[in-house]
Amino acid sequence: MRRRGRVRPGTPPAPGAGVTIGVDTHADLHVAAALDAVGRLLGTCAVPSTPAGFAERAGWAGGWGRVAGFGIEGTGCYGAGLARWLRARGYAVVEVDRPQRQFRRRRGKSDPVDAEAAARAVLAGAASAQPKAGDGPVEALRVVRLARTSAVKARTQAANQLHALVVTAPEPLRARLRALPLAALVDRAAAFRIASGASVPGPLAATRFALRLLARRYRQRTAEIRALEAHLAALAAATAPALLAVRGVGAEVAATLRIAAGDNPERLRSEAAVAHRCGVAPIPASSGKVVRHRLNRGGDRQANRALHVVALVRLRWDARTRAYVARRTAEGRPKLEILRCLKRYVARQLYPLLRASLADQPSAPHLPAAAGAA
Repeated sequence: MRRRGRVRPGTPPAPGAGVTIGVDTHADLHVAAALDAVGRLLGTCAVPSTPAGFAERAGWAGGWGRVAGFGIEGTGCYGAGLARWLRARGYAVVEVDRPQRQFRRRRGKSDPVDAEAAARAVLAGAASAQPKAGDGPVEALRVVRLARTSAVKARTQAANQLHALVVTAPEPLRARLRALPLAALVDRAAAFRIASGASVPGPLAATRFALRLLARRYRQRTAEIRALEAHLAALAAATAPALLAVRGVGAEVAATLRIAAGDNPERLRSEAAVAHRCGVAPIPASSGKVVRHRLNRGGDRQANRALHVVALVRLRWDARTRAYVARRTAEGRPKLEILRCLKRYVARQLYPLLRASLADQPSAPHLPAAAGAA
């Protein structure tokens, strides 16, 4: 059921001043708040999360004056459709993190309050990240990799359940299966024959039946993973051949890094920004006379893992990397710090290749902010 917007009384914005819109997104409803150029709340509005609701939201925002931009929570989830719709019509869109706990303790928690907090984050400059476009080859990589990750988890779960059932199986069956490796266990269990009959099966027959189903599930997930990996490798080869040519970068690593970067190359302002995005930039941790840096545990952890894989491969096969590690170890540097430095160097080398791969792809045009047009 549609819920009409609620407008709070306030002073109209000054002529020509930009209006900032914050949006709190949900599956079926989006709540927006409008602020004028000096941060006064003009009104709030709730509309359905449909194209018709998006158009109504744009018209409501334009009614307050020139729209300076939209700050949207959840641009990679519930707000993805709204962000794409607004960008296609020339509006400036900024990705906003959820409100901090300190703010929620002071103001409480509600959809209009969260929307107002999103608008204030944009107006204050605390939120400035551009959302991922989600309209190019990177989105194709993301959905295929998502399906592969899910299939790997399901196969691992099936393998763990197979071993658990063998541990608790009746002794004749347990004695035959307990010493088998996983591949042989799957082959043996998948070939079990199940006797058909109306009688209630005992523990032995029920265990054989469960083992056969789990083994066949393991095989099905393995076939899915192989198909998805082949598709992922083809997409990576077509969209990032320069990345794949670097030692240690395979299809999984290239896809992960491109997904972290997004479809729009303007998000990658510098190689330092990419390092922060991947969680490999040093973070200042100085106090008083102590000047030091610590390991960054933020950023995209999947991208951090991709750089970690590249660093480990080079540590094993690249002579210059091994010489660097030996020199830093002789200086007394801890292993984690050396590995962090290696990942930072890898991010520096891959940045121009990553940006070039994004710049070469066809993407949707990014227009300047519209003056309140729907």
